[in-house]
Amino acid sequence: MSLASVSRLEAKLLLPTYERQPILFVRGRGVYLWDSQGKRYLDFLSGIGVNALGHSHPAVQAAIKRQAGRLIHVSNLFFHEYQAELARLLTEISGLDRAFFCNSGTEAWEGALKLARAFAQMNNRNGSKAKWRVLAMENSFHGRTFGALATTGQPKYRAPFVPLMPGVSFVKFNDLDDLQRKFDPSVCAVCIETIQGEGGVCPVNREFLELASRLTKQSGALLELDEIQCGLGRTGRHFAYQHYGVLPDVVTVAKPLACGLPLGAILTTERVASCMHPGMHGTTFGGGPLACAVAIEFLRVEKKLRAHVRELGEYFHAALEALDKKHKSIQDVRGAGLMLAVELDSPELAKAVTKQLLQEGIIINRTHETVLRFLPPYVIQKKHVDQLVKALDAALRKNAESVYEKTPKEGKAAPSRRKAVYAHA
Repeated sequence: MSLASVSRLEAKLLLPTYERQPILFVRGRGVYLWDSQGKRYLDFLSGIGVNALGHSHPAVQAAIKRQAGRLIHVSNLFFHEYQAELARLLTEISGLDRAFFCNSGTEAWEGALKLARAFAQMNNRNGSKAKWRVLAMENSFHGRTFGALATTGQPKYRAPFVPLMPGVSFVKFNDLDDLQRKFDPSVCAVCIETIQGEGGVCPVNREFLELASRLTKQSGALLELDEIQCGLGRTGRHFAYQHYGVLPDVVTVAKPLACGLPLGAILTTERVASCMHPGMHGTTFGGGPLACAVAIEFLRVEKKLRAHVRELGEYFHAALEALDKKHKSIQDVRGAGLMLAVELDSPELAKAVTKQLLQEGIIINRTHETVLRFLPPYVIQKKHVDQLVKALDAALRKNAESVYEKTPKEGKAAPSRRKAVYAHA
């Protein structure tokens, strides 16, 4: 089918939830995608962090082919041979004890919120007073379901669906005083993205995460970390929290875990897992043999790539810092490993740069209006970084002048350049 026919059919039949780019992709290999016209694209978004091993990785292809010929699905009322092995690998690298498998990141986060409430009911140290409140972060994003939306600290996502799950308060991200002020014995969980993804690739400060850990330990609340985008090798370690020396009570993962097949996971401690029993939570499709078999292969490859991710992340970060010195439009460069971002001083400029790079065959995306987000596959090489940075340099030069010419100068403050406060790890 052609792009035009697919576009017409979608416009007629699908819910209008996406603003798609006018490109029909038909195949991928390594760090590249090809569209229906044969044009090649360098993929620096990897399906928003999903295709961490690139496209059509041989180990993934082999696992899918092998397992699809044996067993694709079996009910969770029975055993299959991959869930326990995948749980062993995940708990081994995370320092946690138990796993639950589901279909997506938002489902993992819903399960994490249920764990927090169930654990609080079983272990309430607050006397006769309820322990049920959740502290989430401003600027956060945890998913599209009701609990995930309720803990997402961006009003634009929540507003169309209120009222949402009650009992959620928002803390200013990385503000120690605000966290201290809003935390009390009624809190059952503090919820943090170790690196906020949709919120602009903003890492948590060490002092903030350490305070959250202390407060939750003292009160019996849970520290729950969302590593759906930043986990599983993206920052050069298995989990982003491992850069901080803090062990959460609950962590959620998903995006790259099964290399494009739907799979998410909740990882937690033995102590927290003790609050659950058969019938309290479940899933029809989560943790099926096909997805779990692929995830095992992913973890075997990811383990070998961590040093490469660290090396390329440092190289990429340094190259973006060099661009920062050349362009007044760049306000910040931040992130860790191969989860990096450039914040610009104008939504219009960010949109124009993203569009130009796409026209030149380089895929990135714009998030939080002014932030260029880079989530390339772990298998990229320095030549790919060089190509991206050269194109970005040219796009900034070309578009900045035209964007600023269209912007009224009256009352327009000069861009407030700020030094990045997050060290890349």
